[in-house]
Amino acid sequence: MSNILIIKHGSLGDIAQASGAIQDIYENHKNDQIYALTTKPFINLLKRCPYIKDVILDKRLSRFNLVYIYLLMRKIKKLNISKVYDLQNSSRTSFYKRILFPNSNYEKWSSSITTLPDNTKKEEFDKISVLERFNHQLKTSGLNTVYTLRPDFTWSCEDINHIKKEFELKKYIVLFPFCSPHLIIKKWPFYNELIRLIKKNFLDEFKVVIAPGPNEVSETKNFDAITILDNEKVLNISQLASLIKDSSFVVANDTGPAHMAAHLGVKGLSLFGKHTTAYKVSIETKNFKAIQVNELKKLSAEKVFQRLKENIV
Repeated sequence: MSNILIIKHGSLGDIAQASGAIQDIYENHKNDQIYALTTKPFINLLKRCPYIKDVILDKRLSRFNLVYIYLLMRKIKKLNISKVYDLQNSSRTSFYKRILFPNSNYEKWSSSITTLPDNTKKEEFDKISVLERFNHQLKTSGLNTVYTLRPDFTWSCEDINHIKKEFELKKYIVLFPFCSPHLIIKKWPFYNELIRLIKKNFLDEFKVVIAPGPNEVSETKNFDAITILDNEKVLNISQLASLIKDSSFVVANDTGPAHMAAHLGVKGLSLFGKHTTAYKVSIETKNFKAIQVNELKKLSAEKVFQRLKENIV
């Protein structure tokens, strides 16, 4: 039995995307123990993952904090790790590689760099979709991949019957009109118009709900929808996953909850401007689709509603 380390720091959407790769790593290492290195927001989430034995916290303090780096590297070395799957593929994880396994190839440290296709620059490789990159990385590392290209994030869910009972949720549509303040380019401006169309056309058939993150609660007052909280607190990731999974439809900006919805198997739409493409971030699935436009402010509520109406049944 060997110890295997998976590195995935985040973000939320990235964790959902990587869940298929994590499952494939588990399936190929059935006789080994798998550990995950992640950041504080995702510790409890990854502890729920059935493919991971234990989770190690990386506070991601400065690389010049030599005491912290030493203690973290010592903790990892004590595990006698036989192979690392770097699913973060960042400059920070490359720094960890230089400390833990310098000069190693994909047989010891699997990353996008150590598995880069011949005669291909990383800048070119990064233009293909996220899941295709993961798939190439794992296949080149000798793994048989079954789930990487079709992640299943349902392991993240927890029981929210008390929340559904409180808000009388049976058939409902979840909207995610938020985005990070520094990524305002991702924000579609017509959610209230969409809400009016939903209520006008479906009457009381569906409730319209929103589930804010920790820094989004104050913004919920701007929308004519039910704000879902748990005892006045925002839902944790596993509660949010269940709310999404049990919904009739999801409409979201290109944010973490959209990627969760895509890999929870629900019907929905994610709205994309020119900041990136739905292909590159691997968000489209059998049930979850994207609308791609050059300018989100020119995407009408009527067009989004029409796509919702065609696919919700």
